Amino acid sequence: SVRKWDILLPMSTWRSAQSESQQPKIQLRLAGDKHKHYEGRLEVSYNNEWGTICDDDFSIEAAHVACRELGFLGAVAWSPSAKFGQGEGRIWLDNVHCTGREKSLAECPSNGFGVSDCRHSEDVGVICNQKRIPGHRFINTMNNNVETLEERVEEIRIRPISSHLKRIPVTEGYVEIKERGKWRQICDEEWTPLNNRVVCGMYGFPGDKNYNNKNYWGFSVNCTGNEAHLSSCRLGKPLEPKRNSTCGRGLPVVVSCVPGRAFQPLVRLRGGSNIGEGRVEVLKNGVWGTVCDDNWNLRAATVVCRELGFGSAKEALTGAKLGQGMGPVHMNEVECSGFEKSLTDCYFNNDALGCSHEEDAAVRCNIPAMGFQKRIRLSGGRNPYEGRVEVLTEKNGSLVWGTVCSENWGIVEAMVVCRQLGLGFASHAFQETWYWAGDASADNVVMSGVRCSGTEMSLPQCLHHGKHISCPKGGGRFAAGVSCSDTAPDLVLNAQLVEQTTYLEDRPMYALQCALEENCLSSTAKKNDHSSYRRLLRFSSQIHNVGQSDFRPKLGYHAWTWHECHRHYHSIEVFTHYDLLSLNGTKVAEGHKASFCLEDTQCDEGIQKRYVCANFGEQGITVGCWDTYRHDIDCQWIDITNIKPGDYIFQVVINPYYDVAESDYTNNVMKCKCRYDGYRIWMYHCHTGELQKKKLY
Repeated sequence: SVRKWDILLPMSTWRSAQSESQQPKIQLRLAGDKHKHYEGRLEVSYNNEWGTICDDDFSIEAAHVACRELGFLGAVAWSPSAKFGQGEGRIWLDNVHCTGREKSLAECPSNGFGVSDCRHSEDVGVICNQKRIPGHRFINTMNNNVETLEERVEEIRIRPISSHLKRIPVTEGYVEIKERGKWRQICDEEWTPLNNRVVCGMYGFPGDKNYNNKNYWGFSVNCTGNEAHLSSCRLGKPLEPKRNSTCGRGLPVVVSCVPGRAFQPLVRLRGGSNIGEGRVEVLKNGVWGTVCDDNWNLRAATVVCRELGFGSAKEALTGAKLGQGMGPVHMNEVECSGFEKSLTDCYFNNDALGCSHEEDAAVRCNIPAMGFQKRIRLSGGRNPYEGRVEVLTEKNGSLVWGTVCSENWGIVEAMVVCRQLGLGFASHAFQETWYWAGDASADNVVMSGVRCSGTEMSLPQCLHHGKHISCPKGGGRFAAGVSCSDTAPDLVLNAQLVEQTTYLEDRPMYALQCALEENCLSSTAKKNDHSSYRRLLRFSSQIHNVGQSDFRPKLGYHAWTWHECHRHYHSIEVFTHYDLLSLNGTKVAEGHKASFCLEDTQCDEGIQKRYVCANFGEQGITVGCWDTYRHDIDCQWIDITNIKPGDYIFQVVINPYYDVAESDYTNNVMKCKCRYDGYRIWMYHCHTGELQKKKLY
C-alpha cells in the first residue's frame, strides 16, 4: 500500500540479459521516515505491487545506480537495517550486486524477484545527491495508465503575466514546464487548488488565491497538496489537443500566490544563518521550548514553514543540526496532516521523556526569489567566503558596482551581507581591506552610514545615507569587508543558576582594591576609605555554547591586555554587562565583567575540553561546553551600596558589543525580577531572551 508521505519518483525500465520484450515494467521510489526528498527507504514496484529491497550485499555502487535511476546525480550514502522505517508487502530484491556502471538495478545480479530470506528490519535506504540529472524526467507516471512516456521535463517556473513583469518576487503568473529545451504551459483542465498550493509552496509562498500562447504540455497533474515540489505530484491522464492546439477549456494554468506574514507568536525559528531556516521553537505557558525530532518529517516541517509565512519545507532537519536550544522540550512525536494552520494543531506526545536538546528539530523552508544575491558580491578574497563588499547601485541612470564605507562597520552589518549572499554567518567584519585587491572599477564608495539591526535580508534594507554619501576616510583601503562561515557559536546564560545562587555580601574596601582598579565598583566607591564597606549583589553565571562552532576571542594573543593586579590576560575587554534596572528600564546600578578567562569549565558527555587559560593557554568555549564564573570571583557582582529598597529588574547581557559573531543574539540577554528590602534580596522569574520582556515588566 502507498503510505501518505511517500514521494513518488520516475519510472525506469528494467534491463537484463533477457530480450527487451521480456523486460517488466517497474518503478522506484523513496519512502518512509525521511526528512529530505532525496533520501528514504528504497522501494520498487513490480507487477503493480510495491515492495522493498534487502540490505544483504547492498553497496554504495548499488546506491549510485538507484539514485541515478531516480534522477539524481548519484548517491551520498546508503543505510541498512531499516533506518527509514520498515516497509510493507513483498521484499522484491535480495543480494543485489552492482559495479556502479549499470543504468538500472535490473542490470545488477540478484536472487531474482521475490526470492529473499530477509525481514523488513533489513530494508535498505539510500541518501542521494540532492542535485538532479539535467533533463531527467521527474514527473511520476505510476497508476495513471501511461504505459510509455518519452517526455523529459527539465525545469518548472512561474512566468509573470505582462502586468507584473517587474514585480519581485514573482507571485502571479503562468506555470510552465521546460520540455526538450522548450517552455510549455500547462492546460488548466483538471488543475486543482491543491496543485496551486504545491507550486506556491515550492516558490516560497504559504498560500494561493484565485486568479481573476497555445503551446501546452500534454498531461494533467494531480497533487495531494502536501508535496514540497511539483515534481513529486502524480502525472494525470494525457490531454487531447484541439485542432487549434488549445486544451479542452482553452486556458493555461495561472497561479496567484499569497506572501506570508512576517510575525507569528506561537512558533519561531532560531539559529539559522538564512531567512526561513532554524531550530523550531514553540511558546507554551509563556515559555519558549523546542521540538524533539522523533518522527520529524517534511510534512510537519512544511506546516511550520507555511505558518511562518514561507513556502513548503525543503528539509526537515534532526539531531540539532542548527544548534541546541535551552529550556523545556515542548513537543515530541509530532504528526501532521499537512493542512494544519499551526504546528500546535498537530498531534504530538506530551511526554518528552528521553528527548534531549541533542534531538532538537529544525527546518529549511522555500522562500521567494527576491534577487538579492545579484546586487552584492565579495571581491579580492582568497576564497568565495571573504572579500571586500561591493554593491550594485544606480548612478546617473545606469547600474554600477561600488564599495561600502567602513565607518562604524561591524559584525551585525557583516551578518546581513553574508545572509544576502547565502553564505551563512559572518565570522569577521573588516574596516580595512587593503590586502584584498578588489575590482578597480568599483573603488568608489556608493553606500555609507550603514547601520543594521541584524534581521534584514539585504544591505539596502539597513539604515544608510542614501544618495548623500559621507565617508571621511574614503573607500579604497578603508572599504568594508567580511568573511563568512557556514557555522557560528551561540552563547546562552543558565538563568536558573543565577536565580539559585544570588546573595548579598558586605565587603570592606581594603579587600576590593583590584576590583576598584578594574572598574567593577560604583563610581562612589572611589571616595570611600579602606575601612568602609560596599554592598555587593553576588551570583554565579554559567555560559553555555549551544551553537555549531567554538566561541573564540576576536583578538589574538598579541592583542590581549595584561592586568597586573589580578595577574591575568583579558582576551575581550568587556565580555558581559551586569545591570540593575528600574521597572521602566533605567539603569540604577551597573557593573561589567571583563573576559579574564574564557575556558571550558565542564562539557557534555563525550566532548573533550579544548580551552584552558592557565599558562597563557588558548581561550574560548567549545561547542557543548560551558564556562562557569563562581559567585566568589572578583567582579562577579553588582555594587548596590547606594540602592534604595524596592522592586527592580536584574539584567545580564553576554557579548554586549557583538565583538564575536553568534548565530543568535536574542538569547544573549537574561532578565529577572528582583526585590530588595534593604537587608535581603529575592531573585525570581529569570528568563533568557529579550522576547520574555512582556512577562518581566
